Amino acid sequence: MTFTYVALGDSLSEGIGDVPWPDGRPRGWTDRLAATLADHHDAVMYANLAVRGKRAGDVLAQQVGPANSLRPDLVTISAGGNDALRPSGDVAEVLDILSRIAAELADVAATTIVVKVPNLEGLSIPGRLLAGRIAELNAGIDQIADTHGVLVLTAPVGSVFEDLRAWSPDRLHLNALGHQRLARGAAHLLGLPERPDWFAPLAGSPPRRTPWTEGRWVIEHLAPWIGRRLRGVSSGDGRIAKQPHPQLVSAVGADRQA
Repeated sequence: MTFTYVALGDSLSEGIGDVPWPDGRPRGWTDRLAATLADHHDAVMYANLAVRGKRAGDVLAQQVGPANSLRPDLVTISAGGNDALRPSGDVAEVLDILSRIAAELADVAATTIVVKVPNLEGLSIPGRLLAGRIAELNAGIDQIADTHGVLVLTAPVGSVFEDLRAWSPDRLHLNALGHQRLARGAAHLLGLPERPDWFAPLAGSPPRRTPWTEGRWVIEHLAPWIGRRLRGVSSGDGRIAKQPHPQLVSAVGADRQA
C-alpha cells in the first residue's frame, strides 16, 4: 500500500545547510525521514513544498492547499521561525496562522507533525534576545497540538541542537549532523525503530565563542541578513518548491547518512 508524505515549511524543511544532492538541491531532514519511512512501507511517495524564507502566512496561503490535494498520510511542518526572527513579527498572529494550518490539515492528513523552533539562545547574541519570543511561540504550538491532535517535534533542554557543531556557519540553519538528528527525532516520534537518543548532546565541549568568532559571524552572516531585511528581500524570492510533485523515494534517492 502506498504511503504519501508531504513536507511543508521554510528553509528548515527545504533542507538548507545539509549536504546537497549531486544536482545541487538541498538534502535535509525531510528527505532523510522519507528514506526511513521507505524502510517500513511498501512504497513511499514524497513531495516537498517547503521554500526558504517563507513565513507562516506564506505556508498557509501557498502550501497547505496543494498538500491537501495529495491526500497525505503524513505532513510535517516547519513554520514560524522566520516570523520570530523579525522584531515586528506578531507571535499571537503567527500562532493563529499555525492553528489554521493544523485545522485545515486535520481533515485530510492522517498524521501531522509540527517542528518547534530550536533554542538559539546559546548560539548568538540575537538568539539570546529572541529567546522569549521563541519560547512564547513554542508554548503556543503545544496548545495547538492539544487542540488539533497534531504531534510536536521538540528536543529537551541541553540537546545537540544547542551545540554549534549541529549548525551551519550562519547559525540559522542546521548542518548535516543537525538534519540527520532531526530526521531521527521525527522517526522516533512516529514510533519507528530509530535511535531514541536522537537529541543526545555531542561528546566533548562545543566550540568557544570569542570576540573574534562573533565579529566574523556578524560580518559574514548577520550583516547580510539584516541588509536583506532592510531592502525587503527574501532568500525565497523567485524560488519554487524543490519537489512539488510526489516521487517514489527510491527515485529521489534519499540517504540517511550524514
